[in-house]
This record gives sequence, structure tokens and C-alpha cells, in this order.
Amino acid sequence: MDAITAALAKELGQKPEYVHNVVELLDAGNTIPFIARYRKEQHGAMDDQTLRALAERLAYLRNLEARKAEVRAAVEAQGQLTDALSAALARAATLAEVEDWYRPYRPKRRTRATIAREKGLEPLARQLYDQKRDVPAPEALAAAFVDAEKGVDSAEEALAGASDIVAEWISDDAALRKALRTLIMAKGALRTRAAGEEDSVYRLYYDFTQPLARLQSHQILAVNRGEKEGFLKVQVEVDRAQALQTVLRAVVRPGTAAMAFVRAAAEDAYDRLLAPSLEREVRSGLTETADEAAIRNFALNLKPLLLQPPIRGKVTMGLDPGYRNGCKVAVVDATGRVLDTAVVYPTFSKAKREEAMDTLARLIERHGVQCIAIGNGTASRETEQMAADLLRRLGGGVGYAIVNEAGASVYSASPLAAEEFPQFDVNLRSAVSIARRLQDPLAELVKIEPRAIGVGQYQHDMPPKRLDEALEAVVEDCVNAVGVDVNTASAPLLRQVAGLTAATARNIVAYREANGPFTSRAQLKKVPKLGPKAFEQCAGFLRVPESRQVLDRTAVHPESYAAAEKLLALCGCTEADVGTAAMAKVPGKLRELGEERAAAACGVGVPTLRDVAAELQKPGRDPRDQLPPPVLRTDVLELQDLRPGMVLRGTVRNVIDFGVFVDIGVHQDGLVHISQVSDRYVKHPSEVVSVGDVVTVAVLEVDEARKRISLTMKGVPKTEAP
Repeated sequence: MDAITAALAKELGQKPEYVHNVVELLDAGNTIPFIARYRKEQHGAMDDQTLRALAERLAYLRNLEARKAEVRAAVEAQGQLTDALSAALARAATLAEVEDWYRPYRPKRRTRATIAREKGLEPLARQLYDQKRDVPAPEALAAAFVDAEKGVDSAEEALAGASDIVAEWISDDAALRKALRTLIMAKGALRTRAAGEEDSVYRLYYDFTQPLARLQSHQILAVNRGEKEGFLKVQVEVDRAQALQTVLRAVVRPGTAAMAFVRAAAEDAYDRLLAPSLEREVRSGLTETADEAAIRNFALNLKPLLLQPPIRGKVTMGLDPGYRNGCKVAVVDATGRVLDTAVVYPTFSKAKREEAMDTLARLIERHGVQCIAIGNGTASRETEQMAADLLRRLGGGVGYAIVNEAGASVYSASPLAAEEFPQFDVNLRSAVSIARRLQDPLAELVKIEPRAIGVGQYQHDMPPKRLDEALEAVVEDCVNAVGVDVNTASAPLLRQVAGLTAATARNIVAYREANGPFTSRAQLKKVPKLGPKAFEQCAGFLRVPESRQVLDRTAVHPESYAAAEKLLALCGCTEADVGTAAMAKVPGKLRELGEERAAAACGVGVPTLRDVAAELQKPGRDPRDQLPPPVLRTDVLELQDLRPGMVLRGTVRNVIDFGVFVDIGVHQDGLVHISQVSDRYVKHPSEVVSVGDVVTVAVLEVDEARKRISLTMKGVPKTEAP
């Protein structure tokens, strides 16, 4: 463990004692959000992303050590463990290196080398491979191994069998494989060609060559998908002469009688065994790297999407557009409770469109609708145009926003939706979800599998388990950063709170329904199966607005209530002052006393003191309130309305490797290519913008036939970012 702690500290640039503390906290069953928020003194205030990186690397390094032990035991059981091999395994820094060293000892399927060994040719192969200077010519040595009973009818057959054995030894050489792998990654290239005559979205790769060192993640994933769908033929190319020279330098001893034999065996080893095997390994490694990059990009987009500012306190109408089944309508009040539903058919005929507008107008007037959320799926364009016409007819007072409806259909057909809205059919549930997404994106999106939310790239090609782990971590971090009202939160939202499981989340809801709203955090201890450890982990993230104890409404953990009370006393305040103007004197008082002295007086560390002081000044603050609000529109643009040079305001919908997609109110998102994102060089668009940012862009080009809009952010006002 000391070695792992030291390695982690070096990799992450953290103090070994902090890393050791985090490892102990994780081993004790503490969650990342809890550690990040409430154990800052023990880890030097690392953020949740650093802590998750530490946890992932810890798991990898422990798995690496476990695999080393397994390999060592397996080789020892064969009686072939040497000090040199044991030392090599100890030095191995990756699982790939461990497997390379284990390769010669791993049980193999029946190969040409296996057959040669069965014929008793391994001693001949050993003598030839050793290439000692006093050893006779290969033909002379091979004559002694001719044995018809064993199936060796001639010296040539003996030499052929020995060559197969030597080729396998060369192929299994760990150091050689590592050297070749390094060479291929440095000098090799990926080449793709069309698999047939058919045109496809992969036409860019029908004649494509790129050095491996310069391949982009999105290119790797596109090539993989094109190959899987049968449109592309793919291969890794490397200079054979250079690669073969690496092999020959490692195994051939010049001037010996067996030199030519070993050289021929080495060429066979490279062409038949090493090259195909290493190509598979290299492509697998490239795919793994690309997958991780795509997963990071997905997580990067998901976090700001979940943390989009809510539109609080507004009655909202949700429109789920459609052709054949009509446009589904749901009106929800400021708390998300369904007030009314309807189905209208604006695309059927002019008369039906007028009828639809009349219906929507009545609903808006009856319920005092203040904003409209329109799903961006099928028939969204027609629905948006109808909404814009309706708002002009109503004379203002209502705005609309286009909402990404990805995953809404998945949610509406789920058991959770059926439990929530048993009285509505699947289509109307989607309209409710769309309305609520505008009101509180986080509370609604947690009900959907993160992979179905639809940000990022190639998410459906990712390893499901790894993708789910990464995205669930993002959801967990977002939910705990915002905090949850224990008396209004749904079970799916509660499930994401640190320390709670699906079962305990359901139990909280059931307890609330049976006993009425919670009136204190301490009451959570009465929830079935919510034990002391779970309470410790979740309590600080659950808010109880109905509690008489003001600290129950804040992010102050119950374990720090005493410290908070002492801090209030030090500052000459009481609990009644929490969140009022009276708390404005706290920062000055802490400067006067000195943070370390004040922290000691309160019995906590300085980081905890700062967090408690911040909460007392702004109890239950929501980080989303600092972000720009969603853009509410009242009119719609058409693609043909756009002209080069036109400056527009829009919302970032997706950030990917090669650019940014921006909703500028034209139904079709425009693309800001990475080269147009900033006046300075950026490696990735995420350095400049995030999903949900409100940006000002200029139109570069409009391709009406292909429905493509090229935008630029260069030379226009900066992003209104968080």
C-alpha cells in the first residue's frame, strides 16, 4: 500500500499523507461527494474530479498488483519462476506489460510450435536459438532429430519444426514486443480504404491515412464504426524493414553458423505472429484511449447540461411535437404538478392548426402559463413556428425555449413514469417531462439513463459499464453540489445523494408519504435501512426546509452544528441571523480573529470553517443561480433568413472534439468549427465553452440543401459563460 500511495501522490502531484488519508476514507466506505465536501482537512481540499481520478487509479494499481501476484503464482506452479522474471513483474507499470511477461508461460491452444515440441524438436530449437559459435551447422544438428516414428522424416522437417518453436519464442519476448509497440505508435499510420462502391457517411475515410501519433479520438471511433458496418477496410501500416531490423537486432548473433536460420525464423515470427498480434493490440489500445476521451467528453457535456439554471416559479407548458400522433401538451404548475393536458394536430391542415392555436391559447389563459418548452424532435420546426405565431397573437408575456428531448421517450415508457403518472398515456408523459426539464433540468434528467440524454459523441459505441460508471459519477456530483429537498425530491433524485441506494431512496419517499414531511434531519434516522453510515454520508446534502433547526436547511453537516453555533457566537450572531444581512459582518470578524484561531475555537479545520461561514451567509445556495438563464424566444427564424455576417445569440447544445453545436433558433443547430471557436489556439472547444453557455456567434455560411450552418465566435462578443 505504501508503494501505491507513493505512486498515486507522484502521479497526481498531491502530498503522500493526503493520498493516504483518501485511501483510508475510501476503504472505510465513504463516498466521493462526502469526502470532497466534508473531509477537506484530511485531503487538502482536493476537488471531486481529482478524488475520482485518485479512486480510479487506486483501483487500477490494486488490480495491477493482484494480477502480478496471480502471474507470479501461475509461473511458480510451473516451476519456472526466476529472480529475473520476478523482478521484471515487480517493475511492470501496466497490465499490458504484465501480460507480455506472462505470455511465454500462458497455456496456449495447439499451435505449429506445440506440434513441433510434441515431435521432440525443442532441444534442437534451443541449440539453434542460442547461436553458440562452437555449434555445428543447422543441417548437421537437425540430422540427429530425424525420427519417422515421431513424424520427422527429414532434416528439413526438423529444421522447419525448430523454426516454428523459435518464431514463437521471439513472438513471446516481452522486451521485444514493448520495443515494437513503441515503434509502431511512433512511426506507424492508420490506413483506411472503401470496402465497396457504395457511398456513405464514411466517404471521408474512403482514402485516408493518418500517423497513429496524430490520430484524433473521433477519427478512431468513426473508423471503427465504418469498419463494423462494412463500409471500410482498415489496417495499421509500419515500415516493415524498420520493424524487422528491431527484431533482428534483438535476436540475431552475427557470425554464427545458425545466424541465417534464426534470421529466417525471426522474419517468420514478425510476419506471421508479431505483426498481426501487435496490430490488434495497437488498435485495441487506440480504441480504449478514444473511448476514454469520448467518455470524458460526454461527462464534460453532461455536467453543464445537468446544471443548467432552473426556471423557478413559472407555470410551464410542455409541447412534445409529432406528426401522426399529434402534438402532446401538458401544463405544469411552478412545482411541476400537472394541471392540464391535451393533444393538438397543427400539422394536419390549416384548420387543425388554427384549432390547435385556439386550444393552446385557452390553456395559457386558464392556467396563467408563463413559458413554453418545445421538444426538439420530429415536427419541432412546425411546432415552434406555431408557437411563435401564437405568441404574436397573444401580444407578449410568454416566451418559449427549445428543449433537448433526448431520453424523454425512454423515460415516458419506463416503470418509473408509469408509477408517477399512471393516469396518462406514454405520449403525454413525454410532454410533462419536457415541461419539467425547463423548470428544473437536474431533477428531471436524473430519471433518465445518462447515456440516453444525447450529448457527446459515439456514446452508443462505448463500453457500457465504463460509460455508466463515468456518467453516474457526474450525476452524483451534480446532485450533491446542488443539494436536495428531502420533502419534494423524487426517489430517482434521492438515489443520487451520497450514501443512499435505490432502496433507501424509496424508503425515504415511503416514510414521507406515510408520516408527512420531514421536520428535521435527525428524523431521517427513522427511515428503514438508513443506518448511521448512510446518515453520515447523506445528511449534509439533504435539506429540510420545514425544520425549526435553521442548520437543517443548509449544507452544514450535522457533525459541524456545534462548530456553526460557536462561530455564530464568536461573531455576535444567533441562529435567527442566518441568511440575513446581519451575517455580512462574518468575513470581517474572521479576518479580525484570524481564521486559524477562529477554527481552533470552533473545533474544526480552516477549510470547514470557511464552508460553514459561507453557508451561514447564504444558506442552501444553489450554484446554478450564478449561470446565465435559458434564452426564451418569442419569434422563429428560418434557414433561408440567415445571411453571412449576421450576428445571433444562441445556446451551446453540444461540445465535441471538432467543434461546438449552437442553437440559434433556426431549428437546425449551427456548427462552430474548433478553428472558429477562439482567436487563440485551443486543443479542445471545452477550453472556451460548455453546454448551456449563451454565446454570440456570426454566420459564416449557410448550405440550405444540406441544412448546414457554419458559425464563428471569432471577432464577436465573448461567451456569457458561468
